[in-house]
Amino acid sequence: MSAAGDALPDPAAPPSVAGDGGWRPLPPRARWLFVIGNLATLGAVAIGLLVPLGIWLGGTTRALVLGVLVLVALPGWGLWLALRRYACTRWRLDAHGYALRRGRLWRRETFVPRSRVQHLDLQRGPIERRLGLATLVIHTAGTRHNAVATTGLDDGDAEWLRDQLARWIEVDDDDA
Repeated sequence: MSAAGDALPDPAAPPSVAGDGGWRPLPPRARWLFVIGNLATLGAVAIGLLVPLGIWLGGTTRALVLGVLVLVALPGWGLWLALRRYACTRWRLDAHGYALRRGRLWRRETFVPRSRVQHLDLQRGPIERRLGLATLVIHTAGTRHNAVATTGLDDGDAEWLRDQLARWIEVDDDDA
């Protein structure tokens, strides 16, 4: 344990390797989870925009050009956003609690002190199961932002985090 007391509570390290300052990246296969979600959403929006474009511009050449542009630009933008979101997501667990960092231009860090953890959920949708990933949901005490979800965690990391946080809950309950 360091002088500041920021070491992990359990000497058994999680399966993934720590990044800068203890911040851990998501596994490379989580990229697909972000990409599939964004492409599905913005692909549906692009297809939905084709009907109003067709009605508004009729059968003109301009409608065809705009339609192709929408079908290429929106999913392309979704792909870029997904890759950026994946690259800028990190998590960290130390003696004080769990932290999640997202974003680059507008960085958002969420910190859950160990004393605020109420219960934990692991969720695995069909795509996550196929990729060996999981979503860890940390339910906290309080009403504002009462749950922190980390999507795209490696199965081993998610289970390790759940087990570590569950031990904290047990220790805090025993102290009461």
